[in-house]
Amino acid sequence: MRKRDFSTEILKEIKERWSPRAFSKEKISDEDIIALLEAARYAPSCYNEQPWRFIVAKSDKELEKMRSVIVDSNRVWSDNAPVLIMILSKKTFDYNGKINNWSIFDAGTAWGYMSIEAERRGLITHAMGGFKKKKSREVYNIPEDYSIITVIAVGKYGDKEKLPEDLKKMEEPGIRKDIQSLIFK
Repeated sequence: MRKRDFSTEILKEIKERWSPRAFSKEKISDEDIIALLEAARYAPSCYNEQPWRFIVAKSDKELEKMRSVIVDSNRVWSDNAPVLIMILSKKTFDYNGKINNWSIFDAGTAWGYMSIEAERRGLITHAMGGFKKKKSREVYNIPEDYSIITVIAVGKYGDKEKLPEDLKKMEEPGIRKDIQSLIFK
């Protein structure tokens, strides 16, 4: 596994979190699922709007429904995940009906909190952009006032040897840019 280089001490869960594709089919507890949603619920948001919404798939029927919107290249590995969570964000503020330009940012923050709690619980997560938004809206009857952000695979780490060769080679934490290159001066 690729060694990661940290410039300072940070939370262990942040240091250890990455986006694996080798999922075990082992079920995860309802308690763990609720804990991930609870962590997301406590993310900060503009005007405390909490625009994030979740569609959780864990039964065979629910999983098959959500898998139907995932592109084939992601289904190759995500079909093993015992839980899939779709994240949505409400586009308008509840208090005045105006456009909430921060809703996607806030939903992303909620996802970040969720991923750190998953790591703390010994679970892995992998957020996907490779899914069909239009089909998702139809399958789940999602109102137009909601952006469809991502589908997240959740579970325990599995056997990377079961992945196709091209994915096996990628099954390690990604390389991060140098911190100085991320700072505008």
